[in-house]
Amino acid sequence: MSERTKSSTAAAPVTTMLTPDERMRVDAAGSGVFAATHRSSVDDILRDLRLCRARAVVLSTAVCRHAPDITRVARVVREFPQVPTVALLSEVDRGTARAVLTLGQCGIRTLVDVREPTGWRELRNLLAREQGADLQQVAVANVLGDLHGARPGVRRFMEALFEVAGRAGTVSDIAARLQVLPSTLMSRFFRAAVPAPRRMLTYARLVFAARLFENPGLSISRVAAQMDYSSSQSFGRHLRHAVALTAQQFRDRYDSRGMLQRMRDDLVAPYRVQWMSFDPIVTRRRSPGWRSQPGAGGPPPPPPG
Repeated sequence: MSERTKSSTAAAPVTTMLTPDERMRVDAAGSGVFAATHRSSVDDILRDLRLCRARAVVLSTAVCRHAPDITRVARVVREFPQVPTVALLSEVDRGTARAVLTLGQCGIRTLVDVREPTGWRELRNLLAREQGADLQQVAVANVLGDLHGARPGVRRFMEALFEVAGRAGTVSDIAARLQVLPSTLMSRFFRAAVPAPRRMLTYARLVFAARLFENPGLSISRVAAQMDYSSSQSFGRHLRHAVALTAQQFRDRYDSRGMLQRMRDDLVAPYRVQWMSFDPIVTRRRSPGWRSQPGAGGPPPPPPG
């Protein structure tokens, strides 16, 4: 099995099964947008998907027409419906039509013809769109849609919240992105009578867990590991405490859209008035007549004389 990986902090991971020439051209087309890991069998691709190492799959019609396990591509599509699978057409011969038909029967609905230069641009744009329309952006847009006109600090908090949630981060990570001390952040939320950052983060992380569960090929233990829980039992305890469901019940009841809606219903809509007048970053200005008193938390008075 040969493998070549391009790594980039900004590039989306993509797993492929391509000819040697297509590998080089896909690497060039993906520069700065996606990082391709090249595999030689469908089993290798399934392994990448089960380990959450790919956000898209690209399959060559030239390779697939000779692959002994081509019909297993249907399993890729069936078990990982949230991971887009793209067929790549770079050459045509007598076996191409049958390969394209077989891939269509396996459930692949996107074919990119790269025999012309515009095809490579189409592939790049297609995978860039898949990267851009990710859950983080969709979640932020929906929550802020409920809070249209909220102060800039709320927007920054929600952006940091879902960014951190997607990376299994903590409230301290959110505070660091907002350049606020964690204790200060939590105190401001408490005084504003809005749901605590920890509770917001718990729900946001469950939105991402629900997205992973949309892929039947991922086990509960794999989702727990991807969400950075120490075990599936730890994940299960967290779910029972947060939403009173077992992991299997949560998987059966919620997809990412449904869990995001529950978050909006539980933590946003009932507190809309408070959210609209709240800014977690900018503190309220004290009135001009405010004077610090000893022991009141302000600066001490100057020494006499």
